[in-house]
Amino acid sequence: MVTYNSINVGLPDIDRQAVTSWITQVAAGYGRKVGDINYVFVDDEEILRINRQFINHDYYTDHIGFDYTQGNILSGDTYISLDTVRTNAQLFHKTFQDELHRVMIHSILHLCGLKDKTPEERLAMEKAEDAALALLS
Repeated sequence: MVTYNSINVGLPDIDRQAVTSWITQVAAGYGRKVGDINYVFVDDEEILRINRQFINHDYYTDHIGFDYTQGNILSGDTYISLDTVRTNAQLFHKTFQDELHRVMIHSILHLCGLKDKTPEERLAMEKAEDAALALLS
């Protein structure tokens, strides 16, 4: 089950049914099933608090994910800063909706096992994001 919640911000205007179906489709492409996926939309101050408390980072990020996946069943909590998503959308000349979808599927791809620490991993992640985003369009 995919759930959508918020702290300090309103829920973004997304088609939850379409996004949930899309996430399920992308997961299936990696041989995975969707378990409990929880998206929590927050503001920059909340993402900074979470970064400091759980990851020991003192800076803003667009998202932070907590992976509870067991076997092929994807489960996790993803906190997404709508403030940072909005800023990045402007920076990358994307719509807010497109950037939000990118961040949302990025977290799913991490749960599927993709990494993005090295340049090679980042390139593979970007290709996987693009392929996944094409499925939503």
